[in-house]
Amino acid sequence: MSVFYVWLAVSIYVAIGLAIAWAVRRQLGLGMSEFFLANRTLGGFISALTYSATTYSAFMMVGLAGFTYRGGVGALGFEFTYLCGLFLAVYFAPRFWLVGRKYNYISPAELLADRYQSKAVAVVAAVLALVFLVPYGAAQLMGIGFLVSGISEGAIPVIVGIVLATVLAVAWANIAGMRSVAWTDAMQALIMIVTSVIVLFLVVYLGFGGFGPFFHRMQADIPGLLRVPAETGMFNFKMYLGLCVPWTFFCLSNPQVSQRLFIPKSVTALKQMIGGFLCFGFIYTLVTVMWGFSARLLVPGLPKADLASPSLLALPIIPRFLAIIVMVGIMAAAISTIDSILLTLSSMFARDIYKNLNPEASENRELSLGKWVIPIMSLIALVFAIWASRGTGLKVMIVSLSVAASAGLLMAVPSIIGAFFWKRGTAKGALASMIGGAIFTMVLQLGGYKPLGHWPGVWGLAACTLLFIVVSLLTSPPRQKADEFIGYLKDELPKHRFI
Repeated sequence: MSVFYVWLAVSIYVAIGLAIAWAVRRQLGLGMSEFFLANRTLGGFISALTYSATTYSAFMMVGLAGFTYRGGVGALGFEFTYLCGLFLAVYFAPRFWLVGRKYNYISPAELLADRYQSKAVAVVAAVLALVFLVPYGAAQLMGIGFLVSGISEGAIPVIVGIVLATVLAVAWANIAGMRSVAWTDAMQALIMIVTSVIVLFLVVYLGFGGFGPFFHRMQADIPGLLRVPAETGMFNFKMYLGLCVPWTFFCLSNPQVSQRLFIPKSVTALKQMIGGFLCFGFIYTLVTVMWGFSARLLVPGLPKADLASPSLLALPIIPRFLAIIVMVGIMAAAISTIDSILLTLSSMFARDIYKNLNPEASENRELSLGKWVIPIMSLIALVFAIWASRGTGLKVMIVSLSVAASAGLLMAVPSIIGAFFWKRGTAKGALASMIGGAIFTMVLQLGGYKPLGHWPGVWGLAACTLLFIVVSLLTSPPRQKADEFIGYLKDELPKHRFI
């Protein structure tokens, strides 16, 4: 594909995105809540789209399509695990929303610190996010790099795509904080879903003659990928469990996602956000998996599975203008996720680390520092992405890198669940759980260890849960705050009829 048209499409996309970001900047008020949470005033439609765009990133159309290309139908069950895990949102979304408004929490770590009455809990939770969200952000940058390089047939280097994505993410996150990210997310989510569905129908009807022949070809040509485990050995039980455990708790463990639970303006908007995301996710997952199968049938033998989507878009049956729009849509999804990660990390650094270490600091100072953290964290993710994409460091697929990052973030899950449901939970229990679990998980990850064949995330979650329970039982809980916090939710939840 002509490099000129690729750059033209990217330029138009950037211009529209910047126009939207600057337009909503006019509504930007003052303070941390305004910059990082849009002052908790987003409607249901925009909340649903920003939640979708934040969650579904380069991981989907590049990573999950590649996973399907390599491992088959098990990828569908793996991703549906995330949607099934949203049953947690039924219980936790209203609780996050209610206490976020009552106590004016900016980040999930601040919620934990207040509930357990310990500044150290906030600091540790923030450090945990800073460490493990960097590889996840890098995975998004790598996805854009592979996509741009693939669709231009190598004319645009992977590194150029990575750098471009980093610059755009920093720009949009800084222009108006959550407001610019949410509204550009809305644009990006619509581009993602519409163009991917159109391309799927073109591929199926022009490449196979319809869905019937498409499914017949799958049964005839790649039957080994239609069972679990696949003929390649992927998606055996232990691998499947290792992948799915982090995904099940993703909406709680990943702070850039759980922070979104603070932003809807009303109960109705919160319900619309969750319902809209479920519809979006179901459609997008099916489309992505069928992309992966289509690529396996039409362009077999790719050297890297992550090249499945770019190679599919490069086929003659896909009109060039549409392939470019889809490329922009995938790029938009990844940039959206990076935006959200940068905003969350900067808010956690400013509120949960800096503010706790400097309690006399003004809110203006907090906000200023938070804005400076955005380019710093993006630079770290950029270096990590370039290192991994060159193969001199982590030779992993985008999906594997994303799951490894989520496995580390799992260490906060017992403390989050305990905050809402277990009055006996203590600060020392939360600290032991997060620190001990994180160290244990990192040792397993870096050493490549899988005791009894199970993945680090599985062992890490078991270890941090055990530590949280045992240490909490041996130490004293903040009874007054626990009674106030859980009692408030017990009183308020029936009034709002969330279910």
